[in-house]
Amino acid sequence: MFQWSKKVVKSVTFEPGVADESLLGLVESHLEKDPQKTFSDLCKEALWQSLCVPESVRPAPKSAAATATLGVEQQIAALRSQIADLEERFFAKESNRLEMIEHHLMQLSQQVTQIAITINHVSTSSPLTSQQASAIEVINGTSTPTHAAAIYPQEVDPVISRISQFMDDF
Repeated sequence: MFQWSKKVVKSVTFEPGVADESLLGLVESHLEKDPQKTFSDLCKEALWQSLCVPESVRPAPKSAAATATLGVEQQIAALRSQIADLEERFFAKESNRLEMIEHHLMQLSQQVTQIAITINHVSTSSPLTSQQASAIEVINGTSTPTHAAAIYPQEVDPVISRISQFMDDF
């Protein structure tokens, strides 16, 4: 008896002629209908049928296992695609949130700067009231006990403050 190695490759030659070309066309159309099958699978099926081997003796078709494997691979590919889509949407959403936070921080920074400029302008143009002094301390982060009122004059007469402005101009 002839011993073959584990994998034997045999070739099939299609000659230029009407019969071989039509057979080749039928093979190609059959393989297009069932893309899981290979030419080798098709040849084996034809040999089993041609040699009249009963179905019970034939080995299980490899295409069923290949179809199951291909189905699992397609599901894995679909899941990977869904994961990639979710990651893309998540990163876009997080990027948008980060931009919004940066925008708010920039606005807050500008507001703090404007408040500091206003306080500096107020402190150089007129004496501070106790409320202004406490606001400056809160902004600067230095808060003293309630002795702030003792450092600054408690209240200045509005008439005197108006007259003092005119006096400074002369």
